[in-house]
Amino acid sequence: MPDQGLFASIPLWILFLATLGMVLASVETGYRWAGKRQRRDREEKEFEAPVGAMVGATLGLLAFLLAFTFGMAADHFQARKHAVLNEANAIRVTHALAGALAEAPKAEVRAILHQYAQERLRWAETGQAESRRAAAAMLERLWAQSNAVAAQNPGAVDAFLGAVARLTELHEERVMVRDRGRIPAGIWAILFLVAVLSLGAMGYHGGVAGTTRSPVMLAVALTFSLVIMLIADIDRPGQGWINVSQEAMVDVRDAIAPRAGR
Repeated sequence: MPDQGLFASIPLWILFLATLGMVLASVETGYRWAGKRQRRDREEKEFEAPVGAMVGATLGLLAFLLAFTFGMAADHFQARKHAVLNEANAIRVTHALAGALAEAPKAEVRAILHQYAQERLRWAETGQAESRRAAAAMLERLWAQSNAVAAQNPGAVDAFLGAVARLTELHEERVMVRDRGRIPAGIWAILFLVAVLSLGAMGYHGGVAGTTRSPVMLAVALTFSLVIMLIADIDRPGQGWINVSQEAMVDVRDAIAPRAGR
């Protein structure tokens, strides 16, 4: 089973609201806890400066984890972009090298490649396992045709066989970066745990300082929740608002579409 990530099944807007509620609850809990300690221990306010320093350290660690997680999601996004481009180029090269084959296998190979490009576009849009398996079955048909041609003309189609081998490698690479290249659940869990502790500490510091509940707290909660939603969106290929462009594959599919007299 592919690794779909910790939040893959949760709609982004629900993830945003849940994160926002978690942040506000953490800040409010810290604020109220500080108020209770203030009533019991009047000297607690004397430790405002050390508490502020520790809160700053935890918030800095949270910022580091956010940057690290965002960087990981961005790297996966770039890997998916390169995988699409490389596979599209491999299909185009294989299609061109098929021109050296006899007429019957050439037509069959080119028809398979066109169907394969269509199936890859369908898979990129839906992510369904059926589309992935259909593309793998087409590669098996392509190998069967290639082996039959090679058996009749040993050594005459080495370049074509190499292109088919490269296409097979890129198929597996793209499946890996799309379906299995997600942010690990452990990183998400640690990020949220650090967020709860650091934002709770921020609320505690506000309570120790004796400040009222500032609207800035809401701004912090909204900002953090939006960043989490952005990271989750980037980490979900084929979902949400941020997706890798399939234009390269569309161009190849249209370029190799069977035409009369071709």
